[in-house]
Amino acid sequence: MTRMGDVLAGFHAAWEFESDSVLIRYERGIRTPKLFQALGERRIPLEALSGVTLSPGKRGTVVLHAVPRPGADPLMEAAAGQLKEGCDPYRLVLPADKETLAEYYRDELRGLLKEDDEQADRFLVAAPEVPLQFKAYDGKASFDGRTVGFRWFWTGASSAKWKAGDQSFPVSELTGVEWRSPEVFEGHLRLLRGEPGPVQADQDPAAVVFGLGYGPVHESLPFAAAVLAAVKQRGATAAVTAVAAPRRDPADIAERIRHLGELHQAGLVTDEEFSVKKAELLAEL
Repeated sequence: MTRMGDVLAGFHAAWEFESDSVLIRYERGIRTPKLFQALGERRIPLEALSGVTLSPGKRGTVVLHAVPRPGADPLMEAAAGQLKEGCDPYRLVLPADKETLAEYYRDELRGLLKEDDEQADRFLVAAPEVPLQFKAYDGKASFDGRTVGFRWFWTGASSAKWKAGDQSFPVSELTGVEWRSPEVFEGHLRLLRGEPGPVQADQDPAAVVFGLGYGPVHESLPFAAAVLAAVKQRGATAAVTAVAAPRRDPADIAERIRHLGELHQAGLVTDEEFSVKKAELLAEL
């Protein structure tokens, strides 16, 4: 049987098994994904898990994967399926020679889980600690646990946002958060308030937009998760809206392609990235 305090160490993280939870400690090495470094450690109650799997990994590894219940983890709810596989905080990558040991812990965990994949009625995993802040392309976002603030940058903010002025949003006025990964062209963080806002995030004073080096995953996603958890804790119906890109005005598409071309000419976007993202933009017409 798994003993309290047993530790299974893999690449980038180690799992410590407790009677009612798994404590995941992430490494801070240079090769560790920045999101893991930002998270530091997370305690995952067993009731927050619906299952655990073991599968072959890349280049002589195996992967132990804990599967969180829907609605149990604010980080995964905010991510809405957009995290790359290597940044999934529930994956423990191990050398292939530890496969037998990994099978043992998989079976032990399965014996402790209720195999419950029903939607959790509350967040069971703690949210990232506040205060939090990060720089987006068009402004600085901050959150102290009660209020979200956006302070616009003159170098990136649209005229609509300048006209609206810097923004402050009490958690009590929010219904949820929409996070679109900065690893997808035109990612953003939008605060939801029940009523529909401007379609384009760069025109919405309740949203900040991301760019190259602005609003990276390891900063913007924990921020989104912390806001989402605070909203739900206050009894609001937190919503994570689908992240499908809206159809855009042709003139706006042309402007985006022009900006992308400038990044390409400056060497900030590779030929392949330029072609792929240009095709994505044209597909929105």
